[in-house]
Amino acid sequence: MRSYCQPGLRGAHEKGGVEGQIGWFRRNHLVPVREVDTLAELNEMIDRWDQEDDARRIRSRPRTIGEYFAAEQPLLAPLPEEPFETGRLSTPRVDRYSQICVRMNRYSVPARLIGRTVRVMLHASEPVAYDGREKVARHERLIARNGSRLHCGLRRALRRGSGRSPPPRPVRGPRSAGP
Repeated sequence: MRSYCQPGLRGAHEKGGVEGQIGWFRRNHLVPVREVDTLAELNEMIDRWDQEDDARRIRSRPRTIGEYFAAEQPLLAPLPEEPFETGRLSTPRVDRYSQICVRMNRYSVPARLIGRTVRVMLHASEPVAYDGREKVARHERLIARNGSRLHCGLRRALRRGSGRSPPPRPVRGPRSAGP
């Protein structure tokens, strides 16, 4: 069995140090909540802060965070060659507006899939829709509930009324006597 901390009482102090630093990072970089347009923009900001923190010292320790990591990095195991799927799988049905509902948000997919079930892998930053093995749609993930993300072509088609049955024609002339 592999152990990442000292087992038992000898390592009890290690967990708090790691969690304390995560709390420090959150309080110093993410409070108050940052206004960003995209999740990608927030991730870029976090990457920049993380790199800046490499020069920071924790309390009175003799080395910086970056120096400690440089000493530990050669001891880390390599990442696995095959990718690890971190997304959440769902199988929504495509509605008559060519949309799917994923975690209370609506995303557009190609109109040819109306009425069919698709496979969606929801990642932290994007849902990806598949028809069989074919990737059919990818959107930036909506964070708030009850939102919608439509491709421009689909939005125009919905505004025009494309894909819907034509409006009923008015009756010309008197109705015939019925039953």
